[in-house]
Amino acid sequence: MSPAYRFRTVSANARHARTAATLAVLALAPLAALPTRPTLQWLDTLCSAPLLSDASSSPSGVAVQRPASSSRTLSCEPLANAPGKSVTTAVVDFPPRGFTGAHRHPGAVTAYVIAGTLRSSLDGGPAIDYHSGQTWFEPPGTLHDFVENADPTQPAKLLAVFVTDSNCGPLVLPP
Repeated sequence: MSPAYRFRTVSANARHARTAATLAVLALAPLAALPTRPTLQWLDTLCSAPLLSDASSSPSGVAVQRPASSSRTLSCEPLANAPGKSVTTAVVDFPPRGFTGAHRHPGAVTAYVIAGTLRSSLDGGPAIDYHSGQTWFEPPGTLHDFVENADPTQPAKLLAVFVTDSNCGPLVLPP
């Protein structure tokens, strides 16, 4: 093998190695932006943001901004009998007239109304009122059209239990 050929081969291999290293750095760069604080604290911060609040129409036809619901993560634990899955519990608070617009969840959800009455609609179905002590179930990826507290004076609260992929990621996805 001639020295010139060997140089071209080494040079080409070095270029390929540099290209692969550059691609790896670019692919991993977003991970540097991930939070360094404990996962539950980060998840609680993420889930405490308003949940996709939406405007609704008043009787006069004018769009009115409604108060948003807020959530607080209570726990997130891996499921020992279901490798790759975790269970997350969260409390969702709805102020009077509180509203959450269309969204989805990455896993299965069981919602339990702790206090008040919540009106909910799934996959374009009819709106159903759920009172304290009642539950509903959402299969993974189901379109949750809305959930609202229609009461103008009393707050409402629900406990949401999510079964999702591990790592306690986002619980609310866009529609």
